[in-house]
Amino acid sequence: MNTVATIESDTDFVHTKVADTKFLPGGLRDFFLYKDLGVSTATKGKVIAHVVKANLAPEEGTGWHYHVAEFQIVYMLKGWARFMYEDKVTLVAEGDCVHQRPGIVHYLFDYSKDMEYLEIVGPADFGSISVEGPCAIPPCTPWN
Repeated sequence: MNTVATIESDTDFVHTKVADTKFLPGGLRDFFLYKDLGVSTATKGKVIAHVVKANLAPEEGTGWHYHVAEFQIVYMLKGWARFMYEDKVTLVAEGDCVHQRPGIVHYLFDYSKDMEYLEIVGPADFGSISVEGPCAIPPCTPWN
């Protein structure tokens, strides 16, 4: 992932100046922007931490998929997002935290203009595998 971060680093310590770090394209989804927090460098690829921000209105969302990862959490910093976790609609709002167990089939299909979330995943180079979904997706909320 591209980064323009101010990072102080040695083998045991990384301090990312988040205010100096820009949101950039080039992450997993074209309709989001990503702010790399330098954790992948610090952990030698064991973990990635980035802030994900809405960039474009949801049209088709992420599609049904699962991640090839050992650990993943999403902590909503601003706004909200609606996910399908298997066949269950889940609203994740500011202050909510979701642990996405390894292999869970999910679909982020709707989100607010101001959505920003912290995502922490291990390993840093986790994969995303598209799959057939178990059910239909509800409609998105129009951006005004």
